[in-house]
Amino acid sequence: MTTSGSDWQTCDRFLELRSHWFTLIGEHLIDDRQQPLDYWRVERADSVIVLPIQSETLILPPPAYRPGISQVSLDFPGGRLPENNSPQAAARLILQRELGVEPTAIADLNPLNTQGWSVNSSFSNQQLYGFIAQIQPECQLSHERVGMKVGITQEGIGKLLQLLTCLQCRALLLQWWLDRQAAR
Repeated sequence: MTTSGSDWQTCDRFLELRSHWFTLIGEHLIDDRQQPLDYWRVERADSVIVLPIQSETLILPPPAYRPGISQVSLDFPGGRLPENNSPQAAARLILQRELGVEPTAIADLNPLNTQGWSVNSSFSNQQLYGFIAQIQPECQLSHERVGMKVGITQEGIGKLLQLLTCLQCRALLLQWWLDRQAAR
């Protein structure tokens, strides 16, 4: 047996199913009350979400269909962190893929969190990296790639929080907004 937590023990791993983006794991555990458990979890590739800003305006791509929730949702540009890529490199690729922003048009790219936040539950585990990207004012964004522009005001942020259903997008937006307000 190996120790995997304060008083929890992993007895064995009876299943490991790997794909490019996730691994499904089945384990036998002993909990902190010495009760045996069959435990299932998913290890997923880490995520990167970018809050693009141009001239005091947040830019979001058009809403996209999300199979996991079976609906179209408005989200900030984001995606999985490919193996052997840094979160910052992935952020640049995401901006290019989703908004058509060339790396040379990014005036500044700053992390909201350098360690990544745990997106953790009893079933899955991954890290979330957030970035703020300042886009050059002269960069012309294609109308087809822009779903919404929101002014950086109390009213604009409030409106955006009502529209965003992605908890990760909401968390990054709120953290950035709180940091910005605290710096003033």
